[in-house]
This record gives sequence, C-alpha cells and structure tokens, in this order.
Amino acid sequence: DAARAIGLPVKLHAEQLSNLHGAALAAKYGALSADHLEYLDADGIAAMAASGTVATLLPGAYYFMRETQLPPIAGLRAAGVPIALATDNNPGTSPLTSILLVLNMAATCFRMTVDECLRGVTANAARALGLQDEIGTLAPGKACDLAIWDIERPAELVYRIGFNPLFARVKDGN
Repeated sequence: DAARAIGLPVKLHAEQLSNLHGAALAAKYGALSADHLEYLDADGIAAMAASGTVATLLPGAYYFMRETQLPPIAGLRAAGVPIALATDNNPGTSPLTSILLVLNMAATCFRMTVDECLRGVTANAARALGLQDEIGTLAPGKACDLAIWDIERPAELVYRIGFNPLFARVKDGN
C-alpha cells in the first residue's frame, strides 16, 4: 500500500525457492510482474491471469541456483499470462548479462518457443516494466528502439550460444 501511495509500481520476486503465495499477493496489489515463479501453483496462475500481472521468468537464476523445479510454463500459457524474460543480473544468484543467453536458456531449459522467447524480451518485457505504451513493439507513437540482426531467421537468436549477430542498433529512431 505504501508503494502505491507514492506512485511506485509493484513488482515482486516470488515462488523462487518455495511457494509462499507471493504471486497471488502481487496480483492482489495489481503488480506489474511477479518474477522467478519456479514454485508457482494453479491459484497463483489464476490470480496473475485475472489481474494482468506478467510472469517474468529468470532462466539465469534457475541455472545458477541449479534449480530442478521448472516454472509452470504450460499453466501460464493456458491461462494467457504474458511471459517476460530477463537476466536478473545480480552477483549472488545470476551473474548474467547476456539477453541472448537468456533466450537460449528459456528455449532449452523451459521449452519455450522461439516466438514466446522473442515476445518475452520485447513486448512482454515492456509490459512487465509498465512501459508497453512507449516501447516493446514497433507502432506509431512509440519510441523506435530496435536491433537489426545479421541472421536468416529469428530462431538463430535463440539457439546459437556465444554468438552475437547484432548488425546495428536504433535508439529513439536514430
């Protein structure tokens, strides 16, 4: 309540090591996202779907913590919960800065599709930050932020490890 009273958006790291029902609490407060979610249950998924809270998955933390419990991807898909992906760059549980490696981990560890992975680092990531009206997709009135890749098909961004095919970057249309 205090965060909302001063205009701060609500976000919560939840269900990483066990299910403490943090995702449902995040949804109750209209959180932009609940993050990690390896131990998310059906009630948490339903609450997130009802509130529009984004599920932000952090494959790097999953990997570095040697977690064995996968996030409930099928349940999130079935409920229509948007899935974002991020690095969770931190020195304790995910010293990872490569979004390309996150794409690979999400596809291989979490069995996410190429389309889900790419939406996870674009449109759904913008939504998880509350910036969906400004960035995340190419549309009139939005900032023209994009990467131009030297690839033949989008799947190359997901399956090649240690390869950065960035050709050019455009920020604010420049």
